Amino acid sequence: MSFPRCVILASTFLLFCGAPLAAQIVATKSPDSSNVARTAVALAESGHCADALPALRKSVRQVSDKDMKRKAGLAGLHCAMTLDRADSALDFLNVMAREFPDDPDVLYAEVHAFSDLSTRASQELALKAPNSAPAHELLAESYESQGKWREAEKEYRGILTLDPNLPGIHFRLGRLLLSRTNPSSDVADQAKKEFEQELQIDPSNAGAEYVLGELARQNQQWDEAVNRFSRAAKLDASFAEAFLGLGMSLLAEKKYADALSPLEAAVRLEPKSPDAHYNLAMAYTRTGHKEEGEKEFAIHKRLIGNDGGEVQSAQPEKAN
Repeated sequence: MSFPRCVILASTFLLFCGAPLAAQIVATKSPDSSNVARTAVALAESGHCADALPALRKSVRQVSDKDMKRKAGLAGLHCAMTLDRADSALDFLNVMAREFPDDPDVLYAEVHAFSDLSTRASQELALKAPNSAPAHELLAESYESQGKWREAEKEYRGILTLDPNLPGIHFRLGRLLLSRTNPSSDVADQAKKEFEQELQIDPSNAGAEYVLGELARQNQQWDEAVNRFSRAAKLDASFAEAFLGLGMSLLAEKKYADALSPLEAAVRLEPKSPDAHYNLAMAYTRTGHKEEGEKEFAIHKRLIGNDGGEVQSAQPEKAN
């Protein structure tokens, strides 16, 4: 004789027999679903993740009790990862990030979940498409993070043999060249060529325009710097560094009035940037806005007092 399957949950003193556990959980009645959530959490804790997961997905959205919602979310995330259900894991992560943004346990669980999801995705990529451009790019990024510049460069060059017009690769090569320790004397020229090639492939790459502008600014090639920074700012209206570079270059050309607008944008986008406030203060002072300039100098002074930051100035002269 066969007997119906029964599971005793000591923490809730409930006996489940016969019907699938998930169906019995859903059938449990409660005004705010707390009992359903409690039972599902107990199932998860006893190792019955496959049975608990459907109820946990509903409970984490429906239950009103915050403590029970938190427990259901953490248990659901654990079960989703255990069962290799990335879609469910992401659902739990979205809810938990929204409902408990400052909870240490939730943040800890998020760190491990995202790390595990990343590792699993990279393993899938290496297994299913080991010779693809994305697989080589992922490996190159790994080398970069370890400071293995030559190995990373080799991978990026290999990607270009697979797809010479793949967007982003020349940009990464240029950035990599500028990251080298003890670079050769012509490394800036090599990097510049990479950024220019990137823009031929992808004219909308604001990062490439910005770095070319910065290289020109460092060489005091003000007209090119202004053009490059202007294009970067137009391509990305949230690119604070591009607006700052543009303003600094205009200051260096003594075009103080023209520098006001981009520097005001830089301050608006990055209100905690000492560089932006300092250069805006210079522009205000040079255009006769003494009171506004003093306010910006005061903000700059407060910011560097807090973080010890150093300020980049477009020119060595001091305000009158």
